[in-house]
Amino acid sequence: MDMEKVAQGFELVVANIMLLSEKLDTDFYDAFVEQNAAFLDDTDQGIVELSVNNDKLRQLNLSNKEWQKLFQFVLLKGSQVAPLQPNHAMTPDAIGLIFNFIIEHLNKNSELRLIEFGSGMGNLAETLLVNLNKKVDYVGFEVDDLLLDLSASMAEIMRSQAEFMQIDAVQKRLMEPADVVVSDLPIGFYPDDEVAKNFEVATTDGHTFAHHLLIEQSFNYLKEGSFAIFLAPEDLLTSPQGPLLK
Repeated sequence: MDMEKVAQGFELVVANIMLLSEKLDTDFYDAFVEQNAAFLDDTDQGIVELSVNNDKLRQLNLSNKEWQKLFQFVLLKGSQVAPLQPNHAMTPDAIGLIFNFIIEHLNKNSELRLIEFGSGMGNLAETLLVNLNKKVDYVGFEVDDLLLDLSASMAEIMRSQAEFMQIDAVQKRLMEPADVVVSDLPIGFYPDDEVAKNFEVATTDGHTFAHHLLIEQSFNYLKEGSFAIFLAPEDLLTSPQGPLLK
């Protein structure tokens, strides 16, 4: 990986995001989506500098790993200038590489189907897709429009074989089962008690933790003998609803 090229690309992308944010009077993340679209479609939105910067970006001829690193830095920049709620925060490479290590050691097949609950900005997805030494059939579930647009536009630039779907992962869908389910679990209460009451982990006292429901739901998407990997809160088993999960 050429970190000098990554740094050059980062400066060009951020410059374009700022240009678009000012011209379109929008926030960092919407402008990021517009920048990705401008790069893919070779359009300039009436901004000459935008096109010039994207031409320079193309000339860098970045690899998938370099794009993934560049996009992670851009998302980190976004978190400084336009902080998001914690459940929308990016999953950093350090966590993604731990997931990668576990998957490589627990699944020795050359191909696998992977489903992610709450794919968010797509950084965990791309970390896995560029580092796993396997052919990966990836599907990400996400309910937020902006996060879907971000992850899908980055995946298109990287030419990743990734599919992102606007799905509430708590609500079961008929789908081909997976070899692995992963999630950087969104933490909090699930608002629909009617849906939650169909789960073993449901509480009868108020709302049920969404992360508990997702853990149970993962079993419905897994092939026999397969596994799920979660980034979970450290009080997962000691919270007031911990006994229900156990």
